[in-house]
Amino acid sequence: MTSSPLRLAINGASGRMGQALLSLLRVDGRYELAHAVVSPGSVHDGEPVWLGQGLRYAHDWSRAPSLDAVIDFSGPAGLTAALEHCLAHGIPLVTGTTGLDAAQQARLDAAGTRIALLRAANFSLGVALLSRLLREAAAAMPEWDLEIVEAHHGRKQDAPSGTALALGHAAAAARGTTLEASAVYSREGRTGERVPGSIGFAVVRGGDIVGEHQALLIGQGERLELGHRATDRTIFARGALQAARWLVGRAAGHWQLEDVFAPLG
Repeated sequence: MTSSPLRLAINGASGRMGQALLSLLRVDGRYELAHAVVSPGSVHDGEPVWLGQGLRYAHDWSRAPSLDAVIDFSGPAGLTAALEHCLAHGIPLVTGTTGLDAAQQARLDAAGTRIALLRAANFSLGVALLSRLLREAAAAMPEWDLEIVEAHHGRKQDAPSGTALALGHAAAAARGTTLEASAVYSREGRTGERVPGSIGFAVVRGGDIVGEHQALLIGQGERLELGHRATDRTIFARGALQAARWLVGRAAGHWQLEDVFAPLG
């Protein structure tokens, strides 16, 4: 017996991630696109999502049908509207939206007591596994020096990347400290000796690099390298879809992309 397709809403449907998700949904029978939300005033508002089909882009949630999950890659205002709809109807929410202010972050934190919620800076399943492996390695080798190197295309606006910072936070927590206390973001001139326990970051920008992250654990006479290289942007959309499928039926709470994997060992 085949199960019914998972009914999804995509919030931020006209953005780069939204369009990548729509492309996958069009050919994957495990899912049904039930609602596609764009920002108010969008040129896509009211247009057909796919030619020859009845579903149209909408700028709000007033006519949203019954949903199994919502995937959000919009912006702070868009996430706020989606979150209110999910809370009102008990719908699981997967979100990759960043840039929230303190009040929005607090609202999102509180929402985890009422709905299943999964938020990630990077929806690559490989990066999620890298984070788990780095946390274990950092805890197992607490005296080894740790450096995180990341590379992205030349158009990227921030540095280090959100993923690199997330890796740093995971490693710092595994060692019983915080990234705020241990991070070194730049080295120039006479820096002096490396501070024991610090976590260094290095950044590469150029060309069309999709995303590369490498964690170097460096001991005396040996080095452990854990890395991930993305070559196709659709991996992030695939990861978000898998996260949504996994999240349906879970208890209320804040879940991590790492939770999608079965426990190691």
